[in-house]
Amino acid sequence: MMEQATFPRYDQYKSTDVKWLGDIPEHWSIGKIRAVTVLKSKKNQPDLPVLSVYRDYGVILKDSRDDNHNATSLDTSNYKVVDVGDLVVNKMQAWQGSMGISQYHGIVSPAYITCTVDTERVFPKFLHYLLRSQPYIGVYNALSYGVRVGQWDMHYKDFKHIPLPIPSREEQQRIGNFLDRKTAEIDEAIAKKQRLIELLKEQKAILINQAVTKGLNPDAPMRDSGVEWIGEVPKHWEIKRLGFLAKMLQTGPFGSQLHQEDYIEDGIPVINPSQLSNGKIVPDSKTTVSEKTARRLHRHMTMVGDIIFARRGEMGRCGLTTQGHEGYICGTGSILFRPNKLADSVFLTIALGSDFIRRFLQFVSVGATMDNLNTSILSKVPIPIPPKEEQLRIIDAVVQIQAEHQEVAKTLQIGINQLYEFKQSAIASVVTGKIKL
Repeated sequence: MMEQATFPRYDQYKSTDVKWLGDIPEHWSIGKIRAVTVLKSKKNQPDLPVLSVYRDYGVILKDSRDDNHNATSLDTSNYKVVDVGDLVVNKMQAWQGSMGISQYHGIVSPAYITCTVDTERVFPKFLHYLLRSQPYIGVYNALSYGVRVGQWDMHYKDFKHIPLPIPSREEQQRIGNFLDRKTAEIDEAIAKKQRLIELLKEQKAILINQAVTKGLNPDAPMRDSGVEWIGEVPKHWEIKRLGFLAKMLQTGPFGSQLHQEDYIEDGIPVINPSQLSNGKIVPDSKTTVSEKTARRLHRHMTMVGDIIFARRGEMGRCGLTTQGHEGYICGTGSILFRPNKLADSVFLTIALGSDFIRRFLQFVSVGATMDNLNTSILSKVPIPIPPKEEQLRIIDAVVQIQAEHQEVAKTLQIGINQLYEFKQSAIASVVTGKIKL
């Protein structure tokens, strides 16, 4: 990897009179984006592949990723044609750096800015790195405007006046090729750490599954649970259906019981699936109701020890009601489960959030386009139940497993963030001439 101290500065610098750009090498020139780009709006080629612009990747084939939820128009004849080497800017996300030089021939949304690039003056890869560097993202932020951040806009008439440092084309090519190699090295290091985090998650899931289905004593006599996907359990454990462990199991308010207009800010929290994360309830101040509405929905009000399930989406997502979170309202998209005295609510939250339960719920859930739970399905879920004192020991062990894995994952994530920051800093330093190759 690269350290800035490894590279010398140029012998002489000159002022650009642009505060955010600073000094540049004396032999570089200053131009503007309009000097190296020409706005284009070629259309009527609907059969070309649709492209997207990502902050982290630049211009890509839209179908190459499954996390792009922007709908493509049924009629793409109005989409703009992009040729290899064109500059494409998502003007609504420019403030995040969503732009780049395209390596693909395709079409993009008519809302994007598309430009041809004067390749005799600028090496496309150099321009790609330069326009996506941190100093420039700050400029786009200042030039973007609108009522809401997600709907900010930046116009080419403003964009084209942004100054550019321009070294010789040979030097631009050397810079572009160098950054290709070095950013690939950094990206590989980031990917390795991300993979380690995923492996940690898998290991944590295995250890928790082991604890809640096999216990903590590897020498305990075992017996067949009678449930294929659970396998053997300690001989002294019981298998209970969730309905047998329930004091209450009911769906949240639906139909006319709770309308969108009932929601207010900073009232009594309503717990929908989006407020459930990693076994915890995370209230949202914008998803709340008045005390009057809460009293009307009192039968859906939570108590300490209650578990709230998401009815839709990710199966097994649930959250435990703890001290300070009681008195909330179980939302329309959720199910309220109140355990009886046969099982500890913390143990049940751990067991119900484990991978083997998730797989079971995915198998039995119903819904044409999205997994969907109901109280009938939940009541039939089989749970291995050890004696109460053993449940408490398992809880302690799982808390320890989670803490240890969280600490390692946190350290890895700090390393990823540092690599990412270093990458951005290195790109900015090289393309603006602060260090010499």
